[in-house]
Amino acid sequence: MPHITLGSDEPGIRGLFRYRPETAGPLNELAEVLLRGDSTLSRGERELIAAYVSGLNQCRFCCSSHSAFAAAQLPEGAALVEEVCADPSAAPIPAKLRALLAIAAAVQQSGRNVTGEHVAAARAAGATDREIHDTVLIAAAFCMYNRYVDGLATVAPDDPAAYARAAEQIVAVGYTGTARPATS
Repeated sequence: MPHITLGSDEPGIRGLFRYRPETAGPLNELAEVLLRGDSTLSRGERELIAAYVSGLNQCRFCCSSHSAFAAAQLPEGAALVEEVCADPSAAPIPAKLRALLAIAAAVQQSGRNVTGEHVAAARAAGATDREIHDTVLIAAAFCMYNRYVDGLATVAPDDPAAYARAAEQIVAVGYTGTARPATS
């Protein structure tokens, strides 16, 4: 049960967005740019970063949501998402994504935990400065989103089908409700 009365039965961040629509707009716009905007990282890869960080933060709603969103946009689907969230060092992913996930994990601990070695490893694996930047920002933003969701004790559905339905909507119309063509 949420710590405050939200006036909505919507789970997780969706209930919080209904409670404060004036803050929902900018937060959804940030998610839209980070996870669906122009990028050399695919939408699925960016959702995977969000899911991974949310899992590290033990935010059940966000991890389940973004895992479903990643699975819906990655050819390897849910099996790969589960492997990455369990142990990215053993998952069958490109070296660049593995290096970016290491940066995301460092950000999740503290922004100051990102080292020159992390950045050098990502660059050596083919990551661009923009991909490194966006990975840091996705990780930092999801630490905020996770703390927002869990700090107010929002409800997280137990039924995986609820997250799959949300994934269909996110893939179709995004975070702001306006469909954009896939560019990555």
